[in-house]
Amino acid sequence: MSADRPGLHTVTQGRGLLFGGDYNPEQWPEHVWEEDAALMRKAGVNLVTVGVFSWGRLEPSPGERDFAWLDRVLELMHGAGVAVDLATPTASPPPWLGHHFPRTLPVNEAGNTLWYGARNQWCPSSRDYHARSTAIVTDLVERYADHPAVAMWHVGNEFGQVCYCDEAAEEFRFWLRQRYTGLDALNEAWGTTFWSQHYSEWEQVLPPRLAPYIVNPSQKLDWARFCSDELLAHYKAERDLIRELSPGKPITTNYMGFFKPVDYWSWAPEQDIISNDWYPDLSDPRFPARAALTHDLMRSLAGGKPWMLMEQSTGAVNWRPHNLPKPAGQLRLESLQAVARGADGLCYFQWRQSAFGAERFHSAMVPLAGPDTEAHAEVRAHGLELHELHDIAGTEVRADVALLHDWHSWWAAEERARPSDRLSVVEQLTDYYHPLWRRGVTVDLAHPSSELSPYRLVIAPQLFVISDADAVKLTEWVRAGGVLVVGPFSGISDPRGHLHTGRFPAPLRDVLGASGEAWRPVDGEVECAWRDETGFKQGFFTARDWTETIRAEGAEVVATFPGDGPAVTRHAFGAGVAWYVATLPDAAALAELTARFMADAQVSGVLAELPEGVEAVRRGDLLWVLNHGDGTVSVPFEGDAVDVLTGSPLRDGVDLAPRGVAILRQHAGPPATR
Repeated sequence: MSADRPGLHTVTQGRGLLFGGDYNPEQWPEHVWEEDAALMRKAGVNLVTVGVFSWGRLEPSPGERDFAWLDRVLELMHGAGVAVDLATPTASPPPWLGHHFPRTLPVNEAGNTLWYGARNQWCPSSRDYHARSTAIVTDLVERYADHPAVAMWHVGNEFGQVCYCDEAAEEFRFWLRQRYTGLDALNEAWGTTFWSQHYSEWEQVLPPRLAPYIVNPSQKLDWARFCSDELLAHYKAERDLIRELSPGKPITTNYMGFFKPVDYWSWAPEQDIISNDWYPDLSDPRFPARAALTHDLMRSLAGGKPWMLMEQSTGAVNWRPHNLPKPAGQLRLESLQAVARGADGLCYFQWRQSAFGAERFHSAMVPLAGPDTEAHAEVRAHGLELHELHDIAGTEVRADVALLHDWHSWWAAEERARPSDRLSVVEQLTDYYHPLWRRGVTVDLAHPSSELSPYRLVIAPQLFVISDADAVKLTEWVRAGGVLVVGPFSGISDPRGHLHTGRFPAPLRDVLGASGEAWRPVDGEVECAWRDETGFKQGFFTARDWTETIRAEGAEVVATFPGDGPAVTRHAFGAGVAWYVATLPDAAALAELTARFMADAQVSGVLAELPEGVEAVRRGDLLWVLNHGDGTVSVPFEGDAVDVLTGSPLRDGVDLAPRGVAILRQHAGPPATR
């Protein structure tokens, strides 16, 4: 994101932290709109997203336009002092588009058409779709480019559509021509000598449609790249149109966290504002850490700058099979957790709960029972609290640790016909993130090609694909003094999806001082032994699902598998250290290893002691402490502080109620280090 482009600061300036949600007035009679505006004022709402699913209302039939209702909505919002994030309605075409222009409808990998009647029924490669979507976006932006209510623009919604139709096949072939130039290069990249898959004409090349057996993994890897790029091209086309007609106003679209189909690293530089939708599952015991990890990803995609939580829920969602209710205080806790990790916008789906349609049972800021409810009272109280925290907007979060994550590696690592389907890229990220989160260590996410000089410790939980250039970069970073941790099944493939020959992980063998010859999944757990510097056993831990046959080639053996083969190694390399963890250690063992990684890198948490379930992170000059537990806890710190939320002076610690939050401005002495 260029520094001279409008960004989130353009919207927060004069408003502070943004608070609001998706507003769908077209679902309600106009007399409700006046009530909505009054309730928004009382709740401190200063931003609403309008128009995401309004294409059918704006264009009831081909070429017809009805903007009068939206004129009234924008005027009403402006009069109430509520800014508008105006969305292009292209995520959900009206039925007439699929009826009159059936080539706009997506086709799945089995060749079946997906019909209208839900949402997202469009093909990213359809020329008819592009023509019709461009027409409605042009008219929308021309009409409201200078409207005083419009503070920012929102393109589409949750991009992730995939289509396998003939038009998609044409675009795929065009994309491949740009990448490989000729068929010889394509055949080599896809390894088409295997199973007699050689292509002699471009017209033979198809998307990876449903086939009798396993489809070429290199073909599927390029297809994943193409699908992400095709959606990005659609986003950029709308974005460029908006920039031309409404210059100076920032543009966004909403991500979905660790959403596999779309490479957000390639998307992020094209957006003025990074925004995300996040819906935690309260039945998951690690959901607070997963939330923190996802928020850290968004901040990292924003280049360390503030980002926006575009959607979250006040309570239950409609699409999860079994929804636990959010206890009192949970809404506030989740929202402030996002602020602590760099969010300057806190919005919900949606303002008023739908009485009909597929999302009838999705919670909202105003439930069906109305504003005289506990749920809305909590929303209102939180909005007014965020208003008092306006000075936080624009401050940043810094990290000494990075987790490496690459969408292309993720796609390749989880293809069919691998040694085990129990290796999950995101679960391994979470496994390594959790003990750092427990210690109050702030983490960025980084691409393997990123500049790593800001970090002391870099962890690659599973980097299946790594280019030679990135491997050299990591090696030299360690040589210069960095501490690198590499997890299992890493350094296995090149960017084409071809496995490296020789001992693995071939590109990282020198820096790790260890190499492997076989992957050995296990059914359940194995008992591993810790080893001291002399090789004697110093206790045991369990590891699950995965082992590797490796040997030390200069590295110290820190732990061994049954049979005494190395399981964990540590290699002093130049001025730095490289660790290799060839299995999935249990949580306690990984926590112990994390302490050793941190010691090597001289990394510490923001507080010396964190009770179970307590999160701590520093944003700007404020220390945020959040209790995700069900009991009251005491959190010690050194010196004097003031809780910004209450104005209360504190000395040497703070007591937090269940789901309580303290934002500390410390006055004397630095925070204790681990």
